[in-house]
Amino acid sequence: MAEGIEVREGKNGRKSYRASVWSPNDEKLVRKTFPTLAAAKSWRRDAAAEMAAGRLRPPSPLTVEEAADELLDGMRTGAIISKGGRPYKPSTIRSYKTALRDRVLPALGGRRVSELRRADVNEFVKKLQQDRLSGSTIKNTLDPLRVILREARDSEIIATDPLAGLRLPSDEVKRDRIATPEEANVLIEALPPEDRALWASAFFAGLRRGELRALRVSDLDVAKAEIAVERTWDDSGVPVTPKSEAGRRRVPMFDLLRGYLIDHLLDCRRGGEDLVFGRTASDPFTPSTVRNRALAAWEDAGLEPIGLHECRHSFASMLIDAGGNPKALQEALGHASIQMTWDRYGHLMPGGREELRERLDGYLSRRLGASTADQGQPTGVAGPHLGSRSRVGGPHHAS
Repeated sequence: MAEGIEVREGKNGRKSYRASVWSPNDEKLVRKTFPTLAAAKSWRRDAAAEMAAGRLRPPSPLTVEEAADELLDGMRTGAIISKGGRPYKPSTIRSYKTALRDRVLPALGGRRVSELRRADVNEFVKKLQQDRLSGSTIKNTLDPLRVILREARDSEIIATDPLAGLRLPSDEVKRDRIATPEEANVLIEALPPEDRALWASAFFAGLRRGELRALRVSDLDVAKAEIAVERTWDDSGVPVTPKSEAGRRRVPMFDLLRGYLIDHLLDCRRGGEDLVFGRTASDPFTPSTVRNRALAAWEDAGLEPIGLHECRHSFASMLIDAGGNPKALQEALGHASIQMTWDRYGHLMPGGREELRERLDGYLSRRLGASTADQGQPTGVAGPHLGSRSRVGGPHHAS
């Protein structure tokens, strides 16, 4: 048998091969078992090189469950920060805690972090798929595990991340419910008067549900026709700052929306730091209550219902139809990057390859045609060949 590799007999009669390398710094053997001799030899060869470079350490006894406890404590105290260098928000900590408690730890909690392999994670993902979880839910479930492994890699507990490059299932593409301006107006007018300004703010300002819940009268600048989005109402029951700096923004208050908001404030008699749409001046509205009132009104009117987040999609569609550029759309929606806006709404933006070609053809014809005219080219002499026969590969006439 090759040096540093021993054969082991399993209870089922199958052989396995345990490879080992010596760590002089720790004065310990680093061992790992494989189902084939070839795999054991390959690992031992790579491990010896990693050991010589000081990048391989003996397995840490730290389990995934213990690492999860350290992660949550570090997130709460600020000792562990996000990849972007910022403290984690309470809502993120709560979602990580839930994912760990409900899914990750029951499946992987007892495993050592140093022994976690790509195959283990793949099996875990398959189990989540069998439980009919969506692609986005599976991704969110793996997010805290991803941070655990990142911390382990930084601490040199592991050399490689078993999640790196892992292919995850994607959600089925769903058609967004998007209302036209005419349909939005009909839907709003069918609502009880006290709810119209709220839904109008979703339709014509694109505010998220949490932003609508946290909106204060002082955030409305009627004179400048702007809405300042400064906070969102967290599901834990407290107002918090948006997840990204882009979330704090100023949204244009279009004339149609301004009328709804002025009427609403006159009716509810609120001002200053009062909530615009709260059940009271200090208590936010209950989303399910608002939703149920709207559903009842639309059913009575024979209208197709819509959700608050779909109103946000409708707002994006209206901006695109009105000719808004992608950067302005990003800022109005509070997206952290233009790529996020393009990925989400690029399919709604006008102009495919054919329109792009026509636009560029026209642009080049205007610019290059003007250029040859400025150089004093005689009238009737063709300029650059932009709409006619190409000079490349065309017939050559003798002068």
